[in-house]
Amino acid sequence: MSPSTSSRRGFLKSASVLAASVPFARLGLGQDGAVVARTLEKRRFGSTDMDVTVLGFGGAEIGYGGVEQAIVDKLLNAALDAGLNVVDTAECYADSEVQIASAIGHRRKEFFLFTKCGHWTEAGRGADWTKDGVTRSIERSLKRLKTDVVDLVQLHSCSLEELKKGECIDALEAAKKAGKTRYIGYSGDSQAARWAVESGRFDALQTSVNFADQECIELTLPLARDKKMGVIAKRPIANAAWRYDEHPSDGYHVEYWNRLQALKYEFASGDARKRSDAEGPAGIALRFTAMQPAVDVLIVGTTKPERWAQNAALLQAGPLPAEREAAIRARWKEVAKPEWIGQT
Repeated sequence: MSPSTSSRRGFLKSASVLAASVPFARLGLGQDGAVVARTLEKRRFGSTDMDVTVLGFGGAEIGYGGVEQAIVDKLLNAALDAGLNVVDTAECYADSEVQIASAIGHRRKEFFLFTKCGHWTEAGRGADWTKDGVTRSIERSLKRLKTDVVDLVQLHSCSLEELKKGECIDALEAAKKAGKTRYIGYSGDSQAARWAVESGRFDALQTSVNFADQECIELTLPLARDKKMGVIAKRPIANAAWRYDEHPSDGYHVEYWNRLQALKYEFASGDARKRSDAEGPAGIALRFTAMQPAVDVLIVGTTKPERWAQNAALLQAGPLPAEREAAIRARWKEVAKPEWIGQT
């Protein structure tokens, strides 16, 4: 049995046991809304030495949202108190790396630190996929994160063309050899992600997985599982696009909102959108993504400190019933258009 197959079966078994024997109401909450009992399931991250919690923190929202440091401090410490042990960020997420270091740098031994590189140049935001450019990006991240080494550095959605050139991968491998990162990965989607997995040069893949973004379930996840790569699911709740009554104006919400209008999932339509329990859209989204083969950790961003206890509670409900998952997959196959590729 492969590690990924084992982790999925572990979720099916352990989550159902937790849901039956340790319901969220009996866990108790700390002052910051954190789950006191550390019950988040852990999965072995591919063939690495890391056992990661199924729920992780994504640093984009705090950076792009310009969240005050005091709120970031409360949010991240509450997440660690809840048992979460994965923090994922990127050098282009505004001040996210700096804020993370300030908030929980003193608790560094309690979590695995992942970042992404390539979308930064000395002139500011941009992209430089040369070996020197990627190397400088990594060095900048280490400085901002106030650390000599991170657990994972990922190429941040560079194109298939750049991957094939190889310089950006050479830079990652050199950083790993130099001890600046323990593992290396690719963050992206569709054919570029497929190529990255097939190359055999990466330890991890971060890709979009949710009920409105299912391309990877057949295109990349099975191969990543076979190659024993760690897999990070980004956008596991489809940016909560169901919240919008009308067409959103910008952002990733737009594409997912458009897809949901066509998919017409009953749990993400009408009054059902307002449910906040495990049978509501967020609960179904998290549980759907968590049970996909090869997925090790779900990265969720938020600006609300109490959100971690709430998300942990949703996962306590365990995997979706087989018929529910099958219906979501069948609807996707029936409705999805060829251009519905993974969202980078």
